[in-house]
Amino acid sequence: MPALFARAGAAMIPGASQLPFVGGGGGDIPDLTLRLTDVEISAAKVAAYARVCGFALRDVVPATYPHILAFPLQLSLMTDPGFPFGAIGLVHIANRITQHRPIGGSERLRVDVWATPVEDHPRGKQFSLRSEARVGDELVWEEVSTNLKRGGGGSGSASGSDASELPSATDLPGTATWELPGDLGRRYGAVSGDYNPIHMHPLTARLFGFPSAIAHGMWTKARCLAALEPRLPDAFTVQVAFKRPILLPGKVEFCEAEAPGGVQFGVRDPRERKSHLDGRVTFA
Repeated sequence: MPALFARAGAAMIPGASQLPFVGGGGGDIPDLTLRLTDVEISAAKVAAYARVCGFALRDVVPATYPHILAFPLQLSLMTDPGFPFGAIGLVHIANRITQHRPIGGSERLRVDVWATPVEDHPRGKQFSLRSEARVGDELVWEEVSTNLKRGGGGSGSASGSDASELPSATDLPGTATWELPGDLGRRYGAVSGDYNPIHMHPLTARLFGFPSAIAHGMWTKARCLAALEPRLPDAFTVQVAFKRPILLPGKVEFCEAEAPGGVQFGVRDPRERKSHLDGRVTFA
């Protein structure tokens, strides 16, 4: 993983995209599917992830955990020489996960990752990373992770995760306040493998225009799901839109409300009441 992030960072150097080992030099999304077979789930790694994200320890993995297994393939795809954008600098704007059934900690998985074609977005260009996990031939989990390349905006929306349809967290009742420490990005990076510099330290975050490190969007989604976990059925879809970055250290408010067929939820600034994350769980 550190080598992949080094390749991702190298793409930011002027002219580096012409090198054969650096992504960001292609014109179109490559027609490429990456696969891991016979993936073993580490109980120790799941426990470490659960501690950082607030999940209870169980004999099944959290619904967001397969994202951690798919992430090395996602980063490998985005650092492929044929990929049109460099991985560093992309904005994760939406994410949808469907858990068809719980995944047992002793099960072995096949994980596939590929990317969708580039589409217009009002603030630039967007594409989605599709990930699937199977036990044998059974599809047990799938994800659509939508990313934005800012600049040269066109039409369209974050259609990959139906983000435009989500209710705003500003309108939901608050149920909890979370204090987020300054090292949260490094702690989540250690259990997820996501060492994007905007999350690691204030100094590296400032290189990208942030006044301090910001929380990982997938940590925020996982933390919300951990809060809802006792009420979740075995099969569900959870989709979120990432609205505003959460500066670390910080304080946020978790919001939720019952909705037909599921739960609406979100995370917002407790003072300004502006949304950081809007989300919905739909029960299967």
